[in-house]
Parts: sequence; C-alpha cells; structure tokens
Amino acid sequence: MSVTAVPLRPIKKGSLTKLWIGIGLLAAVGIGAAWLSTKAAVVAAQTPDEYLTDNGKRAGVVTLPSGLQYEVLKEGNGPKPTPADLTLVNYEGKLAKTGEVFDASERHGGPATLPVTGLIPGWTEGVQLMKQGSKYRFWMPPRLAYGDAGAGPNGEIPPNAVLVFDLELLAVQPGAMNAMPGMGGMGGMGGGMEGHPGM
Repeated sequence: MSVTAVPLRPIKKGSLTKLWIGIGLLAAVGIGAAWLSTKAAVVAAQTPDEYLTDNGKRAGVVTLPSGLQYEVLKEGNGPKPTPADLTLVNYEGKLAKTGEVFDASERHGGPATLPVTGLIPGWTEGVQLMKQGSKYRFWMPPRLAYGDAGAGPNGEIPPNAVLVFDLELLAVQPGAMNAMPGMGGMGGMGGGMEGHPGM
C-alpha cells in the first residue's frame, strides 16, 4: 500500500498576521452590529421619560424645568425672538425612537415663516432661547408636543412621541404679530403656515 504525500508549504508570518487581523475585524463588526441592534431595541422599549432621562445625560444636552432638552449646535449673535415676533427658520422634525423624519421646511420649499406663539409648546419655549443665526437641536417630551393625541393626516406622529427638532433661526421680524389685524395673515418675510409644526 502506498501513500502519496503532498507537501504543504509553510505559511508566511505576514499572512498569518493578516488572517488574525481579518478575523479580529469581522468579530468587531459583528459585536458592533449586535450592540446597535440591542441599543435600538432598548430605545424602542423605553418610555418617553426614560428616553429623556438617558438623553439628558449626554454631554452638551441641557434639560429645562419644563422637560424641554436642547443642544447648541451653532450659536448665533443676533436678537432673540419674543412672543410678538415672526421667525424665519429651517427645521427638521424627527421621531426620537426611530429617527424617522416627519416634517422639514425643505419639503415645503425652503425656510418657513412661523410665529413664536401658536405652535406646540416646546417650539414656543425653544425658539425663544435662540439668538438669530443659531442652530439648536431640541428634544420635546410629549406634553410639550402632541401629547397622547399624536398628529399628522396619516398619523405620522404617534401618541406620546418624543420629538427631535433641528432648528436654525435665520431671521426675526420684531413685533410682526402685533402689526397684523387679528393676527390672521402672515405677511412680512413671506411663506405660509400650512404643514408646519403645530398647524
């Protein structure tokens, strides 16, 4: 009986190192994907208060007594709006739990002209913190947004949703709301209000 021997070439040291690096990278990617999946499941299971408590621990996030949270992304140097003013803003609204965008000024043709008051309470409180030229991110608890009713023609905002708004304050038109008869027209900086937060 004869046995045919096939000689094996020795593996070079550099190849073995590359193999272990590749295995390590695959393991790291797998662990990272598992962590992200677990984190998403944890966020989805949190109550609004639990979500906001965790979010409030992040560096740079400020929590106000009302429960409104904000982070300054860019600080402007212009005037702050008052309840009697109109504002020109770029905004994007997302659901905190999923990150799904439910509204954005760009969907309506660009910056929106909006009053300081008459919108959801979190918006009214938040925009008055900003100086013209600022960009902030706001986290609004349900009681400062749409509460247990939710909103949207197709239910885009579910009941008891924490909302995240990225808001850029482009301009402030002082006293514009006082100058409008019955505060019915928008005038001033142009734009309309249909489809914007709280309308």
